[in-house]
Amino acid sequence: MRYLIFICLIVVGFSCKNNTAKKETGVILETLILNQEKPWIVNNETHTGITKMDSLITKFTASKGQNYTLLGESLSKQTSYIIKNCSMKGTAHDQLHVVLVPMLDEISIMREVNNITVKKAALLKLQIYITKYFEHFTIE
Repeated sequence: MRYLIFICLIVVGFSCKNNTAKKETGVILETLILNQEKPWIVNNETHTGITKMDSLITKFTASKGQNYTLLGESLSKQTSYIIKNCSMKGTAHDQLHVVLVPMLDEISIMREVNNITVKKAALLKLQIYITKYFEHFTIE
């Protein structure tokens, strides 16, 4: 009987650990939804900013860049542009924030943290968020 209880505790422990790990990777955006099975419409400036961010990351990874701080600074300029020029309202705006706020967090890590492993993880999360953006948002 003790053996069975021990096994159950181990299984429950691993289950909780796996759920925590998924949340820590940043790939779960539980409140991000589509607009009746279609992408949300965003303003041109938002889409341009995210597209430039994606391009910056693509160039950085293709060149095997190592200056994550500089990349973070460039990405931060794009998010500032997006925020400054945002004219969105309503649910589409709220949904944009579901993905944009975690992007800002990862960019801050890339700019401010000195640990290269943490910076690399932030970049991977950011790439996931950008992919989610393109799955859930479009321009007219």
